[in-house]
Amino acid sequence: MSPKSPCCSVRRRLLAGAAGLALNALPRARAQAATAEVRSLAFENLHTGETLRTVYFEQGQYLAQPLLDIQHLLRDFRNGQTHAIDPGLLDLLSAMRERLGCTRPIQLISGYRSPATNAALHARSGQVSSASLHMQGMAADIRMPGCSLPRLRALAVSLRGGGVGYYPRSDFLHVDVGRPRQWTGS
Repeated sequence: MSPKSPCCSVRRRLLAGAAGLALNALPRARAQAATAEVRSLAFENLHTGETLRTVYFEQGQYLAQPLLDIQHLLRDFRNGQTHAIDPGLLDLLSAMRERLGCTRPIQLISGYRSPATNAALHARSGQVSSASLHMQGMAADIRMPGCSLPRLRALAVSLRGGGVGYYPRSDFLHVDVGRPRQWTGS
């Protein structure tokens, strides 16, 4: 058969059509998988003693009440102010727990920080950024029981979800959903 024969032309159209159907099915399959996905988190706020276990995402959407519950738990414990927490941060923390097989709550050291709190902390320590993403609900300082800090750091860096600050002397990890970068503090 020559390349211009009607049979080859029909075969090419059939193959192109089948490939198009397969490519169109991929996003639908991904969307169906995403809607079936359930994301959950568990926290222990080390300053208030409060704990929370919640499903915050299911059937393809974030759930309003669990987001408010998380916002309350991650509030500025110094003055009680709350702020919306970026869902990307929650997804990053959820992915970290899942990859580690962690069932115990994330130990929260710092979530949202009001501008006043952040300014006071910045005045006392050069390690606190004056433009901290904590003030936008985009950062958390955490520990994960049963997971060494170096292992937690390596995982956070590998996920490339944002910034990773490693504080070995203070025994916590800062994670945020800003631009990917990393640093070591004390």
